[in-house]
Amino acid sequence: MNAQQLFENIKKKGSFLCVGLDTDIQKIPSFLLDSDDPMFEFNKAIVDATAEYCVAYKPNLAFYEACGLKGWTTLDRTVKYIRSNFPEIFIIADAKRGDIGNTSSMYAKAFFNQMDFDAVTVAPYMGEDSVKPFLAYEGRWVILLALTSNKGAFDFQYIKDKEEDKRLFELVLQKSKEWGNDKNMMYVIGATKAEELASIRNIIPDHFLLVPGVGAQGGSLKEVAEFGLNSQCGLLVNSSRAIIYASKESDFAEKAGENAREIKDEMTELLQVKGII
Repeated sequence: MNAQQLFENIKKKGSFLCVGLDTDIQKIPSFLLDSDDPMFEFNKAIVDATAEYCVAYKPNLAFYEACGLKGWTTLDRTVKYIRSNFPEIFIIADAKRGDIGNTSSMYAKAFFNQMDFDAVTVAPYMGEDSVKPFLAYEGRWVILLALTSNKGAFDFQYIKDKEEDKRLFELVLQKSKEWGNDKNMMYVIGATKAEELASIRNIIPDHFLLVPGVGAQGGSLKEVAEFGLNSQCGLLVNSSRAIIYASKESDFAEKAGENAREIKDEMTELLQVKGII
Protein backbone atom coordinates (compact mmCIF):
# COMPACT_ATOMS: atom_id res chain seq x y z
CA MET A 1 0.00 0.00 0.00
CA ASN A 2 1.40 3.40 -0.94
CA ALA A 3 1.11 6.65 0.99
CA GLN A 4 -1.69 8.05 -1.14
CA GLN A 5 -3.83 4.93 -0.72
CA LEU A 6 -3.33 5.09 3.03
CA PHE A 7 -4.23 8.77 3.11
CA GLU A 8 -7.35 8.19 1.01
CA ASN A 9 -8.55 5.57 3.46
CA ILE A 10 -7.89 7.93 6.36
CA LYS A 11 -10.05 10.58 4.68
CA LYS A 12 -12.76 8.09 3.78
CA LYS A 13 -13.08 6.75 7.32
CA GLY A 14 -12.24 9.95 9.17
CA SER A 15 -9.82 7.89 11.20
CA PHE A 16 -6.12 7.35 11.75
CA LEU A 17 -6.66 4.55 14.26
CA CYS A 18 -4.42 1.50 14.36
CA VAL A 19 -5.71 -1.38 16.47
CA GLY A 20 -2.95 -3.38 18.13
CA LEU A 21 -3.60 -7.11 18.07
CA ASP A 22 -1.54 -7.87 21.18
CA THR A 23 -3.45 -11.09 21.67
CA ASP A 24 -2.52 -12.74 24.95
CA ILE A 25 -3.85 -16.28 25.35
CA GLN A 26 -4.05 -15.60 29.11
CA LYS A 27 -6.34 -12.58 28.66
CA ILE A 28 -8.85 -13.59 26.02
CA PRO A 29 -12.35 -14.66 27.18
CA SER A 30 -12.19 -18.14 28.65
CA PHE A 31 -15.05 -19.52 26.59
CA LEU A 32 -12.90 -19.16 23.46
CA LEU A 33 -10.35 -21.62 24.81
CA ASP A 34 -12.56 -24.54 23.73
CA SER A 35 -12.06 -23.68 20.04
CA ASP A 36 -9.29 -25.17 17.88
CA ASP A 37 -7.55 -21.79 17.51
CA PRO A 38 -8.68 -19.50 20.36
CA MET A 39 -6.39 -16.59 19.46
CA PHE A 40 -7.60 -16.55 15.87
CA GLU A 41 -11.25 -16.65 16.92
CA PHE A 42 -10.54 -13.71 19.21
CA ASN A 43 -8.72 -11.78 16.48
CA LYS A 44 -11.44 -12.49 13.92
CA ALA A 45 -14.14 -11.17 16.25
CA ILE A 46 -12.10 -8.07 17.11
CA VAL A 47 -11.37 -7.36 13.45
CA ASP A 48 -15.00 -7.78 12.42
CA ALA A 49 -16.08 -5.39 15.18
CA THR A 50 -13.46 -2.68 14.59
CA ALA A 51 -12.58 -2.68 10.88
CA GLU A 52 -15.00 0.11 9.97
CA TYR A 53 -13.36 2.41 12.53
CA CYS A 54 -9.66 1.85 11.89
CA VAL A 55 -7.20 2.06 9.01
CA ALA A 56 -4.53 -0.31 10.33
CA TYR A 57 -3.92 -3.40 12.43
CA LYS A 58 -0.68 -4.11 14.25
CA PRO A 59 -0.13 -7.65 15.50
CA ASN A 60 2.64 -7.71 18.10
CA LEU A 61 4.62 -10.78 17.09
CA ALA A 62 5.83 -11.62 20.60
CA PHE A 63 2.36 -12.76 21.60
CA TYR A 64 2.26 -15.19 18.67
CA GLU A 65 5.88 -16.37 18.86
CA ALA A 66 5.32 -17.26 22.51
CA CYS A 67 2.83 -19.93 21.37
CA GLY A 68 5.32 -21.60 19.04
CA LEU A 69 4.25 -23.03 15.69
CA LYS A 70 0.57 -22.70 16.56
CA GLY A 71 1.08 -19.00 17.23
CA TRP A 72 2.71 -18.47 13.84
CA THR A 73 -0.22 -20.27 12.22
CA THR A 74 -2.63 -17.99 14.06
CA LEU A 75 -0.71 -14.93 12.89
CA ASP A 76 -0.75 -16.14 9.28
CA ARG A 77 -4.49 -16.86 9.46
CA THR A 78 -5.12 -13.42 10.96
CA VAL A 79 -3.25 -11.59 8.19
CA LYS A 80 -5.00 -13.62 5.50
CA TYR A 81 -8.39 -12.98 7.08
CA ILE A 82 -7.81 -9.22 7.09
CA ARG A 83 -6.51 -9.28 3.52
CA SER A 84 -9.52 -11.27 2.28
CA ASN A 85 -12.22 -9.33 4.08
CA PHE A 86 -10.82 -5.83 4.58
CA PRO A 87 -8.21 -5.32 1.82
CA GLU A 88 -8.08 -1.57 2.42
CA ILE A 89 -6.54 -2.06 5.87
CA PHE A 90 -2.82 -1.41 6.40
CA ILE A 91 -1.16 -4.30 8.30
CA ILE A 92 1.94 -3.79 10.43
CA ALA A 93 4.21 -6.53 11.74
CA ASP A 94 5.28 -5.23 15.12
CA ALA A 95 8.46 -7.31 15.03
CA LYS A 96 11.18 -4.82 16.04
CA ARG A 97 13.79 -6.56 13.94
CA GLY A 98 17.33 -5.23 13.49
CA ASP A 99 20.29 -7.32 12.40
CA ILE A 100 23.13 -7.38 9.85
CA GLY A 101 22.18 -6.95 6.22
CA ASN A 102 21.90 -10.55 5.04
CA THR A 103 19.78 -11.45 8.07
CA SER A 104 17.59 -8.40 7.53
CA SER A 105 17.10 -9.52 3.93
CA MET A 106 15.65 -12.78 5.20
CA TYR A 107 13.40 -10.97 7.69
CA ALA A 108 12.16 -8.70 4.91
CA LYS A 109 11.43 -11.69 2.68
CA ALA A 110 9.54 -13.39 5.51
CA PHE A 111 7.32 -10.45 6.39
CA PHE A 112 6.72 -9.04 2.92
CA ASN A 113 6.81 -12.04 0.57
CA GLN A 114 5.68 -14.86 2.81
CA MET A 115 3.28 -13.14 5.21
CA ASP A 116 2.16 -10.15 3.13
CA PHE A 117 2.53 -7.40 5.73
CA ASP A 118 2.53 -3.79 4.53
CA ALA A 119 5.12 -2.70 7.08
CA VAL A 120 7.50 -3.96 9.73
CA THR A 121 8.95 -2.20 12.77
CA VAL A 122 12.75 -2.10 12.71
CA ALA A 123 15.37 -1.09 15.29
CA PRO A 124 18.01 1.33 13.91
CA TYR A 125 20.89 0.56 16.28
CA MET A 126 22.94 -1.44 13.73
CA GLY A 127 22.68 1.29 11.12
CA GLU A 128 21.98 1.67 7.43
CA ASP A 129 22.91 -1.79 6.16
CA SER A 130 20.52 -3.41 8.65
CA VAL A 131 17.60 -1.27 7.45
CA LYS A 132 18.11 -0.99 3.69
CA PRO A 133 17.00 -4.58 2.85
CA PHE A 134 13.50 -3.78 4.10
CA LEU A 135 13.35 -0.75 1.80
CA ALA A 136 13.90 -2.82 -1.34
CA TYR A 137 10.23 -3.82 -1.56
CA GLU A 138 7.97 -1.56 -3.61
CA GLY A 139 4.85 -0.52 -1.73
CA ARG A 140 6.17 -1.81 1.62
CA TRP A 141 7.30 0.21 4.60
CA VAL A 142 9.93 0.33 7.31
CA ILE A 143 8.70 1.76 10.61
CA LEU A 144 11.86 2.80 12.41
CA LEU A 145 12.00 2.99 16.20
CA ALA A 146 12.87 6.58 17.09
CA LEU A 147 11.38 7.72 20.41
CA THR A 148 9.53 5.10 22.41
CA SER A 149 7.00 5.39 25.22
CA ASN A 150 8.62 3.08 27.77
CA LYS A 151 10.51 4.25 30.87
CA GLY A 152 13.79 2.86 29.54
CA ALA A 153 13.67 5.29 26.61
CA PHE A 154 15.67 7.66 28.81
CA ASP A 155 18.56 5.19 29.07
CA PHE A 156 19.81 5.89 25.54
CA GLN A 157 17.36 7.83 23.37
CA TYR A 158 17.86 11.14 25.18
CA ILE A 159 21.66 11.03 25.32
CA LYS A 160 22.92 14.29 23.84
CA ASP A 161 25.73 14.59 21.32
CA LYS A 162 27.57 17.75 22.36
CA GLU A 163 29.10 18.40 18.94
CA GLU A 164 25.80 18.04 17.09
CA ASP A 165 23.78 19.50 20.00
CA LYS A 166 21.16 16.85 19.32
CA ARG A 167 19.79 13.93 21.25
CA LEU A 168 20.22 10.39 20.00
CA PHE A 169 16.64 10.02 18.76
CA GLU A 170 17.02 13.27 16.79
CA LEU A 171 20.21 11.95 15.20
CA VAL A 172 18.36 8.76 14.25
CA LEU A 173 15.65 10.82 12.57
CA GLN A 174 18.15 13.01 10.74
CA LYS A 175 20.49 10.24 9.56
CA SER A 176 17.78 7.79 8.51
CA LYS A 177 16.31 10.33 6.08
CA GLU A 178 19.29 9.44 3.89
CA TRP A 179 18.15 5.79 3.72
CA GLY A 180 14.50 6.11 2.79
CA ASN A 181 11.81 8.74 2.27
CA ASP A 182 8.26 9.61 3.29
CA LYS A 183 6.92 7.06 0.80
CA ASN A 184 8.56 4.02 2.37
CA MET A 185 9.61 4.96 5.91
CA MET A 186 7.64 5.81 9.04
CA TYR A 187 8.79 6.33 12.61
CA VAL A 188 7.64 5.11 16.00
CA ILE A 189 7.06 8.04 18.36
CA GLY A 190 5.47 7.26 21.72
CA ALA A 191 2.29 9.14 22.62
CA THR A 192 3.66 9.76 26.10
CA LYS A 193 6.34 11.91 24.44
CA ALA A 194 3.82 14.21 22.73
CA GLU A 195 5.72 17.30 23.92
CA GLU A 196 8.54 16.31 21.56
CA LEU A 197 6.35 16.11 18.45
CA ALA A 198 6.76 19.75 17.42
CA SER A 199 10.55 19.46 17.24
CA ILE A 200 10.26 16.05 15.60
CA ARG A 201 8.05 17.55 12.90
CA ASN A 202 10.79 20.10 12.22
CA ILE A 203 13.07 17.21 11.25
CA ILE A 204 10.53 14.98 9.47
CA PRO A 205 7.55 17.17 8.48
CA ASP A 206 6.11 14.81 5.87
CA HIS A 207 6.62 11.28 7.23
CA PHE A 208 3.96 9.16 8.83
CA LEU A 209 4.41 8.53 12.54
CA LEU A 210 3.21 5.37 14.26
CA VAL A 211 2.22 6.52 17.74
CA PRO A 212 1.64 3.91 20.45
CA GLY A 213 0.76 4.75 24.02
CA VAL A 214 -2.73 6.24 23.66
CA GLY A 215 -5.21 4.64 26.04
CA ALA A 216 -3.88 2.23 28.65
CA GLN A 217 -0.43 3.88 28.64
CA GLY A 218 -1.87 7.33 29.27
CA GLY A 219 -1.00 9.22 26.09
CA SER A 220 -3.27 12.09 25.00
CA LEU A 221 -4.79 11.78 21.52
CA LYS A 222 -5.55 15.51 21.45
CA GLU A 223 -1.94 16.43 22.20
CA VAL A 224 -0.60 13.95 19.66
CA ALA A 225 -2.88 15.40 16.99
CA GLU A 226 -2.10 19.01 17.91
CA PHE A 227 1.63 18.59 17.38
CA GLY A 228 1.79 15.58 15.06
CA LEU A 229 -0.80 16.04 12.32
CA ASN A 230 0.37 17.34 8.96
CA SER A 231 -1.52 18.15 5.75
CA GLN A 232 -1.60 14.46 4.78
CA CYS A 233 -2.58 13.42 8.33
CA GLY A 234 0.82 11.80 8.89
CA LEU A 235 -0.29 9.82 11.93
CA LEU A 236 -1.26 6.26 12.76
CA VAL A 237 -2.23 6.23 16.42
CA ASN A 238 -2.25 2.78 17.98
CA SER A 239 -4.51 1.55 20.76
CA SER A 240 -4.28 -2.06 21.91
CA ARG A 241 -5.44 -3.01 25.40
CA ALA A 242 -8.05 -0.24 25.69
CA ILE A 243 -9.85 -1.73 22.69
CA ILE A 244 -9.23 -5.45 22.51
CA TYR A 245 -9.61 -6.10 26.25
CA ALA A 246 -12.59 -3.82 26.83
CA SER A 247 -14.48 -6.88 28.12
CA LYS A 248 -13.72 -10.50 28.98
CA GLU A 249 -17.35 -11.56 28.63
CA SER A 250 -19.35 -12.71 25.62
CA ASP A 251 -19.73 -9.06 24.56
CA PHE A 252 -15.95 -8.56 24.18
CA ALA A 253 -16.13 -7.82 20.46
CA GLU A 254 -19.08 -5.46 20.85
CA LYS A 255 -17.26 -3.52 23.57
CA ALA A 256 -14.12 -3.40 21.44
CA GLY A 257 -16.14 -1.94 18.59
CA GLU A 258 -17.67 0.67 20.90
CA ASN A 259 -14.28 1.78 22.18
CA ALA A 260 -12.84 1.89 18.66
CA ARG A 261 -15.79 3.98 17.50
CA GLU A 262 -15.29 6.46 20.34
CA ILE A 263 -11.64 6.95 19.41
CA LYS A 264 -12.52 7.17 15.72
CA ASP A 265 -15.15 9.85 16.40
CA GLU A 266 -12.60 11.94 18.29
CA MET A 267 -10.16 11.49 15.42
CA THR A 268 -12.78 12.64 12.91
CA GLU A 269 -13.25 15.87 14.86
CA LEU A 270 -9.49 16.45 15.03
CA LEU A 271 -9.14 15.90 11.28
CA GLN A 272 -12.00 18.31 10.62
CA VAL A 273 -10.45 20.99 12.82
CA LYS A 274 -7.20 20.61 10.90
CA GLY A 275 -9.09 20.89 7.58
CA ILE A 276 -7.89 17.50 6.37
CA ILE A 277 -11.43 16.19 5.82
